[in-house]
Amino acid sequence: MNHYYTSVELGTNSIKILVCNKTNHKFHVIASIDFPSEGIKKGIVVDTKKAVSSTRKAFRKLDEMLGFKITKAIACVPTNQCRMDIVVGSTKVLDYHEIKGEDISNVLKDALVGQIGEDEELITAMPISFKVDDEEYIKDPKGYVGELLEAKVLISVSPKSIIYKVLEVLKLSGVEVVDIAYTSTGDYYEVRNKNLDKTVGAIVNIGEEITNISVFNKGIMIKNKILNFGSRNVDHDISYIYSLKRGDSRKLKESFVVALSSYADSNETVEVKTKEEKILQINQLDLSKIVEARLIDILKKVKNELKNLTKREIRYIIITGGISELAGFQYLTEDQLGIKARVCNITTMGVRNNKYSSVLGLVKYEDSKLALRGKSITMLNDSDIDNLISVKETKGSSDNIINKVFGRFFEN
Repeated sequence: MNHYYTSVELGTNSIKILVCNKTNHKFHVIASIDFPSEGIKKGIVVDTKKAVSSTRKAFRKLDEMLGFKITKAIACVPTNQCRMDIVVGSTKVLDYHEIKGEDISNVLKDALVGQIGEDEELITAMPISFKVDDEEYIKDPKGYVGELLEAKVLISVSPKSIIYKVLEVLKLSGVEVVDIAYTSTGDYYEVRNKNLDKTVGAIVNIGEEITNISVFNKGIMIKNKILNFGSRNVDHDISYIYSLKRGDSRKLKESFVVALSSYADSNETVEVKTKEEKILQINQLDLSKIVEARLIDILKKVKNELKNLTKREIRYIIITGGISELAGFQYLTEDQLGIKARVCNITTMGVRNNKYSSVLGLVKYEDSKLALRGKSITMLNDSDIDNLISVKETKGSSDNIINKVFGRFFEN
């Protein structure tokens, strides 16, 4: 069965939207977009009017690429001021004592009773384990036979004041939000594997203005911390030292810098114009040293914060976010955090950039969540799906990889 998902993240620097298809247990990107955002600071909507304007433009551009209008999506929400707690629930098994998706939904609902404050909104309810009668530590109880189903659940909630602004922006942009999850949940599900699901580790997303550190235990987020610095600090350093406009500094960072200066070329230069309209020759080695110093500072603060977040042994550290795409970033990460640290590596065609880790992982999280509950949804209308299928049949597909058919929909 084909499943179609749309996910969206309202970021400080850009709005990222993904349209994805799951077929034969594989995810294929149909369309992706990264559009400049306004009205969002440190991941939080601060100016609804500006945020709506940029979000509408982003979806309009996506609609033009696809040839039809996207009206439903799952949305990334920020972890700012989130609260986590472990709760328990129980329910009598309904149908002939064989546990089905409906029973799982019922036991999760029971676990949530009285756990959410008036000013809070539930973001995730992640089952830690289930118990069927006297049999404990079950991951997926569907198909088990018993009379009583119990669940230990980790819930996470956030202030309504933060979450509702995201929902309002998307609603005013003509998009119905069918589910929400934290950006860090999306990041984890993008890198998730069987080994990570068995141990304790951290996902670090270095964003535009903030760095989000999340500690996961067996695939479940147990700790989170937001640090108030990010890739914009790098832009500021370049701009300050060379007297450049921020936009020019950003372009230099993305196209010319090497994260580990020992790999930079001292003979390679680029010509730029300063704020004073002077022509300046910038050496790659000199520039990379400036950027490297700031990145080292960021990674050291991340390392110190991890010590504060948990006393457990961290078995992995995975870095994501657009700045982690800089050449040499993996080597710098290992230098500062050790060999257990690595940079996220997205290999999915159409979104081969770590800035997409949250929206791509969010699709995988949603699919996994629905599968546990024995449910399925699609976020495209039947007529839109028919249009996509007809395009595929017209083009032909010898290897049946849908994203090759829709390669023209990838903005990057």
